[in-house]
Amino acid sequence: MYRNLNKKIIATIEARMLSSRLPGKVLMLLAGRPALEHLIRRLQRSKYLDEIIVATTINRADNPIVELTKRLKVKYFRGSENDVLGRVLAAAESVNGDIIVEILGDCPLVDPDLVDRGIEEFFSHDVDYASNTIKPSYPNGFDVQIFSREILAKVDKLTQNPIDRVHVSYYIYTHPKRYRLHNWEAEKEYQAPDLRVTLDEEADYQLLNIIFEKLLPLNENFGYREVINFLKNNPYLAKINKYVRQKDPSEG
Repeated sequence: MYRNLNKKIIATIEARMLSSRLPGKVLMLLAGRPALEHLIRRLQRSKYLDEIIVATTINRADNPIVELTKRLKVKYFRGSENDVLGRVLAAAESVNGDIIVEILGDCPLVDPDLVDRGIEEFFSHDVDYASNTIKPSYPNGFDVQIFSREILAKVDKLTQNPIDRVHVSYYIYTHPKRYRLHNWEAEKEYQAPDLRVTLDEEADYQLLNIIFEKLLPLNENFGYREVINFLKNNPYLAKINKYVRQKDPSEG
C-alpha cells in the first residue's frame, strides 16, 4: 500500500492481438522476449503497485495473451474488444483495485520509476486524474495515467460515446471543468516529446528491438533516461520511425 493508505493500487494493461496496423504486436519478440512480457516485468519493479492485471478481450485470437499472463503469474481479465472503458473497469473490479494506473500494451518501455512518480503526484496533488500526457514532455511510449476506479465507474454511467469507450480516460481529461487534472513533466534535460518509442508499426518494432538489444545487456533495469540518451547519441536511429503518424484519439 502507498504510504499506508487504505487504497489498492493496480496497473491495468490494455492488450489485444488484432491491432489494425500491426497485428500481434504485443507478443512480438524484442531481444528474444515478447513485448508484453517486457512491460509486465518492468511494472513488477514498481514500489507502489499492489497488483498488475492484463485487460484483454474474449476473442480467441487473444488466448496467447492469457497464456503469457499465466506463465508470468499475473492476473488477466477478458472483456469487450471495443468497449475498452468497460473492460478496464471490470478488470479493476475483479481484483478490488481502488486506484488504476492505466498502461497501454503497446508501450513496452514504460518506466516503473515514472509509474511511481505518477502515483506520488496523484496523491500529493489530491486530484481526480494525473498523467504525463496532457502536456507531453517524455517520448511517446512512456505514458502513465492515474485515476480512481470510483471516477471511472461514474464515467461509465455518464457516456456511451464510442470515443470515450475506446479511449478509457478520454472523457476525464477532456472535461477539465468537471475533474481535477494534474500533469507532470520530465526534467528539462530529459524533455524529448518528439521521440517515439511506442509500438504501432513495423518501423516502431525495428527501433524498439534495437533499443532492447543494446540497453538490456548494459542494465536490465534501464529507464527513460538511458533510452533518451541512447537515441540522442545515435540520432540516426530515431529516424527509423520518424515518419510514423500517431493516431489522434478522435480517430478511434
